[in-house]
Amino acid sequence: QVQLVESGGGLVQAGGSLRLSCAASGRTFSSYAMGWFRQAPGKEREFVAAINRSGASTRYSDSVKGRFTISRDNAKNTVYLQMNSLKPEDTAVYYCGASAVYSIMGQNFRSWGQGTQVTVSS
Repeated sequence: QVQLVESGGGLVQAGGSLRLSCAASGRTFSSYAMGWFRQAPGKEREFVAAINRSGASTRYSDSVKGRFTISRDNAKNTVYLQMNSLKPEDTAVYYCGASAVYSIMGQNFRSWGQGTQVTVSS
């Protein structure tokens, strides 16, 4: 099982940008599809973005499409989430996950990081 550690969260004004990173341990990173999910206070965890093993295919939730970009560097065992044009409603704890299948469904992800807080002020 892969261990994941997120970083890059913080406080940013609306319209600003942040880049989240998720570093994975182990030598099997490239065998996993990866995803980013988020959970706002009082809400359930929701899908944000996913990327397949090679990085050639990506998927996004409608709420972030056109503003967020997921990418991965298999040589560095890292997946990224570039977040632009941030909105207050993007405020949440962001989690990265690893899945044996390329999916947007949280239940398919077996490994999760500890999360990183993103706060967008208006």
